Amino acid sequence: MTRRNALFAGHGEGGRAWGRVASLIAAAKINGVGPFASLKATLEAIAAGQPASRVDELLPWNLQPSS
Repeated sequence: MTRRNALFAGHGEGGRAWGRVASLIAAAKINGVGPFASLKATLEAIAAGQPASRVDELLPWNLQPSS
């Protein structure tokens, strides 16, 4: 289903961006973290000034699973 949806990205870079987001969502699900919570925590940390040197802390397998 994701592959079909990516066809409608409209541009090559749009398809790559879709792939990145889809990968983060799938990784969150695999690691028992809610996809919305994972993306929200990541975006909030970036907006709060998370340094690029600590980006690994934002990956789904480093977040605590939602209860």
